[in-house]
Amino acid sequence: MSPTIRGPMAAQGVLAETLLPVGALLGSIVSLSVGTSFAKRLFPMLGAEGTTTLRVGLSAVMLVLLWRPWRLRLSFADARSLVLYGTVLGAMNLLFYLSLRTIPLGLAIAIEFSGPLALALVVSRKPIDFAWIGCAILGLGLLLPLGGLSSGLDPVGVACALGAAVCWALYIVFGQRVGHLHGGCAVAIGMSMAALVVMPFGIASAGVALLDPAILGFGLAVAALSSALPYTLEIVALQRLSKQSFGVLLSLEPAVGSLAGFMILGERLTPTEWIAILCIVVASIGNTITGHRRRNRGVAVGVSPV
Repeated sequence: MSPTIRGPMAAQGVLAETLLPVGALLGSIVSLSVGTSFAKRLFPMLGAEGTTTLRVGLSAVMLVLLWRPWRLRLSFADARSLVLYGTVLGAMNLLFYLSLRTIPLGLAIAIEFSGPLALALVVSRKPIDFAWIGCAILGLGLLLPLGGLSSGLDPVGVACALGAAVCWALYIVFGQRVGHLHGGCAVAIGMSMAALVVMPFGIASAGVALLDPAILGFGLAVAALSSALPYTLEIVALQRLSKQSFGVLLSLEPAVGSLAGFMILGERLTPTEWIAILCIVVASIGNTITGHRRRNRGVAVGVSPV
């Protein structure tokens, strides 16, 4: 093959290799946001607790059937770490869905991002890192119900979102402890443990409504959109993208969540709330770009687990 032909074909191959993982990750973010938006439609029938139970429970079933984690041999230390990992995952999902009762999806995601962002910045030592801290604090200050310039969001909803943020940071910590295990099996076990954590709350809230065939069918679609499909697409992206590029793209999730909330749920944000989301997105992107030098310390924002 002549160089004149090989050159354009090689360029097309490189472009395809770049577009595939980027498209996969963006598809994952959109799928997660759309799935969560549809999940919110179940609140009148199941409540936030019942919706969480249905979504996490069905996701666990899908992941267990897909990865067959019973083949994984675990030490006592690994089993304990997986229990902690799954417990935090369940608490994070429950708190996040509780926050959605009173605050818009995009804002809940933005507040939740403060958890992994704080974890990544806690090891910061460079002056530029304090710029990202300031940017994140400004965004949160515009959202938290503290009066003044804040958007006056419901305090309970904000508290639940902040609780989910803390859980996301702990999820990363415990997730690193099981990082040497098979990823799919570890997530399947973790999601199963999460289902056990949230199930009592869901049964108390929704009762036998969880077994309604129509609701189960809708819940299955929600679980596929918000867990099975995003996780599969993220695996494709992680295999081909650097952690830095992955983190930058993941930082767009609050904005995508806001758009999904607007298009599916009719959630309208004020200019102040959009500015707050922009501040948090910029802080997350900035931290990802400048923080790649700290990777050997094992701190990263990681995959969105909600």
